[in-house]
Amino acid sequence: MSETVIADEQVQLVDPYNRPCGSASRVMMRRLNCWHRATYIVVRNVKGEICVQQRTSIKETHPGWFDLAAGGVVAAGEASRPAARRELFEELGVRGVELISGGEFVFREAGLNLYGSLYWVNYGGPLCLQLEEVAAVRWLSIPEALALEKATPDTRMALSKAIDFDHW
Repeated sequence: MSETVIADEQVQLVDPYNRPCGSASRVMMRRLNCWHRATYIVVRNVKGEICVQQRTSIKETHPGWFDLAAGGVVAAGEASRPAARRELFEELGVRGVELISGGEFVFREAGLNLYGSLYWVNYGGPLCLQLEEVAAVRWLSIPEALALEKATPDTRMALSKAIDFDHW
């Protein structure tokens, strides 16, 4: 997906109580710091390591940093679970796996206002990276992932919530 297409993508906006209230382009949502929904999918292998993605240098926020979960914004009119499946396939090429729900959380920091839907999957197959968004991946233990200095703050919170939820 090109940068222009990503910027024009229509995002589901919500009010501060997570009620849908329209849509806006991704670029406008970022510019106005609008409340929106996002998905976070922690991908775990048989060793219990998680898939950590290095963001490309062209990402709109935190270029070159590390994502501790796959995922992204929920499109206008889209529900969270289908959005999580879409994002997991787009970013890592993973499909046909069970999404285990880990609940929801609120993230509000530095102009980013969102309701996150958390999932995790167990996966041991090949990955196919989305070149526009994912520069590289590595499999790390949870303590190693949380110790990364340049981990995106929203995915750090998502991973922390996944640990709190249990199933690890």
